[in-house]
Amino acid sequence: MNSKYKVLKFNSKKFESIDDLISIEEPLEISLKYKDEDNWITQNLSITMRTPGDDENLVRGFLFNEQIVQDIKDIDSIESYGKKVGQYNIQNKILATLNNSQNVNISKIKRDFLTNSSCGVCGKSSLDALEIIKKDKTNSVEPQISKEVIIESPNILKNNQSEFSKTGGIHASGLFRSNGQLIDLKEDVGRHNALDKLVGSILINGKLEPKDQFITCSGRLNFELVQKVLMTNIGIMIGVGAPTSLAIDLANKFDMTLIGFVKRDSFNIYTNNKKVNVD
Repeated sequence: MNSKYKVLKFNSKKFESIDDLISIEEPLEISLKYKDEDNWITQNLSITMRTPGDDENLVRGFLFNEQIVQDIKDIDSIESYGKKVGQYNIQNKILATLNNSQNVNISKIKRDFLTNSSCGVCGKSSLDALEIIKKDKTNSVEPQISKEVIIESPNILKNNQSEFSKTGGIHASGLFRSNGQLIDLKEDVGRHNALDKLVGSILINGKLEPKDQFITCSGRLNFELVQKVLMTNIGIMIGVGAPTSLAIDLANKFDMTLIGFVKRDSFNIYTNNKKVNVD
């Protein structure tokens, strides 16, 4: 599932406006209904970011893979519910009802699977918890960065990773000055963890200066990563991969400049190109 977004693309020394297909990202709140003695209990289990479609099989696989059910025959029904929301008119809540729930232990379930290095929302069990608490927009015109700085930042990030050269299987997030100088870098197997480590280091060491800084991340850019950067008031975020639809929408709402698909001589600006020197 995808949607068209207007993108300012830099390629071979020139900018052009193009339509780009972006993968849709939406949260799915998974709830579990089971019988405890004589009482039916409905429990919010988790939320996960997903591409909408085939949600019932997503839930079946999730419940089985996490061994919440030993056999998918223990699942009596799976049904979407709630209002259809957003520009894609999608139901983002789903309920799985179990017919054999004698051994269900919700506290154990949460303890075992809600912490996941690859998912920044897996510790939350309600869509309400995804509401961003930030109210102010980022600076709409500062800092200013050049095309050269954008293109070079992923290379600087990679060249300064201590673990990537050894394993090739680790993500990184880096804090840069607007002139391209690397200030700090953190690594982790999880993209969200790497960014959390970076923000923690920035704050404890008093390095935060949003008007002269940007953050570059390895991999693609999704809602959670954009949300984390927005909380620092840093208004430029760069990624090697593509952003999701929800990431673009969130960045646009807060005047963040979101840049992705950075390669040797090209990149895409998805939101607010005022902070990029296009001359």
